[in-house]
Amino acid sequence: MGAETHNVRVLYSRKRKLIYQKWYLNLDTTRCTHAQPVQTTAKVPVPFVVVALATAFPQIKPAKINLSLFGRFGMLQSGLYLKRIKGAAMAKVKISDVAREAGVSLGTVSNALNHPEKLRPETLKLINETINRLGYLPNQSARQLAGGATKSFGLVLPRLDHGFSLQIASGAHNEARKHGYDLLIANADNDDILEDHYLRYFMGTQMSGVMVQPMASPDWHPAMTKMPVPIVHLDIHCSEPGYYVAADNEAQGRIIAELAIARGAHHIVVVGRAAFMQLTLRVLGIHKALALHPDIKIEVIDAGEWNTAADGYGIGAQIAERPANERPDFVVGLTDVLASGVISALVDKGISVPGQVRVAGCDGNPLAWSGSVPLTTVAPPGYEIGRKGVQLLMEQIESKAPAKTKHVHIGSAARTVTAVTAIEDINRQELVRPFLLERASTQASSQTDATAINLGAYL
Repeated sequence: MGAETHNVRVLYSRKRKLIYQKWYLNLDTTRCTHAQPVQTTAKVPVPFVVVALATAFPQIKPAKINLSLFGRFGMLQSGLYLKRIKGAAMAKVKISDVAREAGVSLGTVSNALNHPEKLRPETLKLINETINRLGYLPNQSARQLAGGATKSFGLVLPRLDHGFSLQIASGAHNEARKHGYDLLIANADNDDILEDHYLRYFMGTQMSGVMVQPMASPDWHPAMTKMPVPIVHLDIHCSEPGYYVAADNEAQGRIIAELAIARGAHHIVVVGRAAFMQLTLRVLGIHKALALHPDIKIEVIDAGEWNTAADGYGIGAQIAERPANERPDFVVGLTDVLASGVISALVDKGISVPGQVRVAGCDGNPLAWSGSVPLTTVAPPGYEIGRKGVQLLMEQIESKAPAKTKHVHIGSAARTVTAVTAIEDINRQELVRPFLLERASTQASSQTDATAINLGAYL
């Protein structure tokens, strides 16, 4: 057998002081050569007493080892018995070791890892305890080589500072687990280069499918026309071939405009720069709803970044400084962040919300609800978008044409070529209808305050 060199830590005790040292243990020649100590003391005489060494070698046969200490520690020849490694804790534990230790078949262990719902609870518990005790870790690379893809989905989100993205992640996770898949989440941190990096990374690691919520952009289109794995784009509309799931942003605008009409609004101000498709569609929905009510004045302030509360505050301060007869009685923020900023400015300037001006948001972001007046909003059901994204991945996986493999000769080398039968390019769009979440910022004084929301359940 060739030399097996392992890096272990040996615990020594001298005069009640614990000293850790690194040793390189060569099991063939039973020599232990001294390496740089973590802690040293000058002129330490021998002997040392080895307090713990055998714990590093928990299995199989004992072997007598002679330790030779060099360097400033002097020399010590000491005979010790320890258990020789044979698939030891430092060596890789195999699935066959788990099966043997648990007293079950390889197939049962495989089911515990991949299809736990097929096993009885007591069997699953036994196998999991054995896995934890032995420290078994499945070899994902080998599983990829054997099966061609991991039993995992990737999800690329543009940010983790918006409740909508958190809802998508929650819905996707629960639906993926329902189908026996894991979900890996990457945060692009509002960086389109990083978003593209994670998208390619997930595809290159043989994910079974990938979902991506693209960064907001006025001229977005899919970065790749031919995808090596199933992919679903979330929170986006597109006419190009592909699978898309999005909230009905036009309905979001329409619903909030209908609320303003129901509250008797005469002058509505819409706040926010419609810098990308989702915001443009919300403005369109507001205009369509108000087209049937020409007596209601509508004013669009095309300013304010969608994710900047300070911009909303500045616009709210300008509104508060208007004469009372020129001030709107209903303000719609295209995002909840902008609407919260408007409320803060109005309250600071002595304008009552909702007494003098009602304010509503339009994107259901609970991370923007920390203001003094609970905010009314139209909530896109991100949880449902995440669920539907996974369902569309499963639809593509289950309908995917089987790969055909053939052997060809190129020059003197034999090559294996795998081809997948092309399917017709399709454009699959799923729209998820939002819902109104009315709170104190638009409620009439006679209404019951319904501001208590279970944010855990909402997300």
